[in-house]
Amino acid sequence: MASTHPEINRALVLHPGGAFNYQDIPIPTIESDRDVLVRIVATGLCGSDIHYWQHGKLGRYEVTQPLILGHESSGVVVATGSNADGLKPGDHVAVEPGISCNVCSYCRSGRYNLCRSMRFAATPPVDGTLCTFYRVPAQCCFKLPENISLRDGALVEPLAVAVHACRLGGDLQDRAVVIFGAGPVGLLCCAVAAAFGASKVVAVDVVEERLSVARQYGATHTCRMQDVEGAESMKNLVGLDADTGADVVLDASGAQPCLTCGIEVLAPGGTFVQVGLGKPAMEFPIGMVCDKEIVFKGSFRYGPGDYKLAIGLLGSKRVDVDGLVTHTFTFSKAQEAFQNVVSRNGIKSVIFGPE
Repeated sequence: MASTHPEINRALVLHPGGAFNYQDIPIPTIESDRDVLVRIVATGLCGSDIHYWQHGKLGRYEVTQPLILGHESSGVVVATGSNADGLKPGDHVAVEPGISCNVCSYCRSGRYNLCRSMRFAATPPVDGTLCTFYRVPAQCCFKLPENISLRDGALVEPLAVAVHACRLGGDLQDRAVVIFGAGPVGLLCCAVAAAFGASKVVAVDVVEERLSVARQYGATHTCRMQDVEGAESMKNLVGLDADTGADVVLDASGAQPCLTCGIEVLAPGGTFVQVGLGKPAMEFPIGMVCDKEIVFKGSFRYGPGDYKLAIGLLGSKRVDVDGLVTHTFTFSKAQEAFQNVVSRNGIKSVIFGPE
């Protein structure tokens, strides 16, 4: 199904060494009956974007050629193939930025986030979404209800990360959940845990300003790491059972002290979910893991159903993200957005545009 659109695809391009420039690149064409062409309207900035800009690499992925960043995006459908799951020009959508192979054992078993052939936006050498037009398969486009703005549609991606992490934590109904790290993903984990029925949601961070807003996103208690001397002190401060502790711990910080304290504060038989990434290797209290017989899980992006559930939580207002986006930038000021994130101003920065 064809649609008319301006014949310019403006992109913000990162070059090896950290320099940005704007370029006009070819507009993607509809190549499959399931292809969807989206005009990008809003893009949130993620820590991985900042890593590639400042350090040129993240894990095993390195910026060795020009790369378009951005993967937390929403937009408007401008063209589709003939078999695009009912999508049509004008639909507002959240874009899932990973395209899996759909045929490997991981994809076929419902764990496509582990697909070794995954093409994930803004992960070298795959270009991201900070451009005018972006093409994805229909299964990567999720229609937004009318009560979800395109700005909030850009938050579906990090919200899906939080949904996936909380689902890994198991049944959270009437459970005590401790979440380390009160950045965007940590705050969204608080909101999802509360929506999933947790009776106690404890947000832990070192920055008072972040904790001051955590209660808006579902936290029943907050704790500054520097105000406690260890797990027992933390339990006492936030009212956790002294003999057991938290039923579930989510670490969205990736910091060594949080990993250690999180395992200490976890109840025997509890579940620990590692959400945030820090140093590639850290000290690990394996003796305590065995002694408590806890379940330790890694969390990687999101999987089947996570995007749909994230949109459902937003649409029903069971998760309210008002106030999470504290800074917005036009596309021409995109580099200022990157610097704003580095300066740790506010919570979430979103770039609107191009156009």
